[in-house]
Parts: sequence; structure tokens; C-alpha cells
Amino acid sequence: MGSPLATPDLDEALNVEVATGENLPWMCIVWDDPVNLMSYVAYVFQTVLGYDRKRATELMMQVHTEGKAVVSSGEKDKVEGDVKKLHTAGLWATMQQAG
Repeated sequence: MGSPLATPDLDEALNVEVATGENLPWMCIVWDDPVNLMSYVAYVFQTVLGYDRKRATELMMQVHTEGKAVVSSGEKDKVEGDVKKLHTAGLWATMQQAG
């Protein structure tokens, strides 16, 4: 003998939005390396990515202390361009999708 199953009555329909991989932004990550000086990394963040000195220094310190920092995000094409510019400047940069 089994117990009867309870079936709740729902008064309203539930709409659930699921983020698909296509909707998630891309991130440009700069990794710490043993080659580039911290001052140079901050300089690249200013000249290549357009950050002011304070923000460029904050990101550089994050790269130095944590080993990496997300320095830009957005559409795939934009982030790919940022990665290429950073490679040209000699930094170790990769990209990955958020999530």
C-alpha cells in the first residue's frame, strides 16, 4: 500500500529565463608573468585599454598579487581584439566566456 502523492495547485505560471552560453559576455584575462615590469603593465593598461592611471594601477596590482585580473569584457569580437592588442604589447592574455 502506497501513500497518495500530493499535487500542489499552481495559481500562476512560472517563467524561468535560463542564460545560454551565447548570451554570456566574454572576459579578457591578463596573467602574471616573470618578464614584464609592473610599471610597464600599468602603462599598457592605460595606453591600450584606455584606463586612467589609478584604475590601471589597481588592475596591475591584482595581476601581481592574485596572478590574474579581468581587464575587459563584452562581445566576443571586442574581447578578441583586446587580447590581440595585449599580446602585441607583450602581455600574457587569454579570453573566456563568463559563467
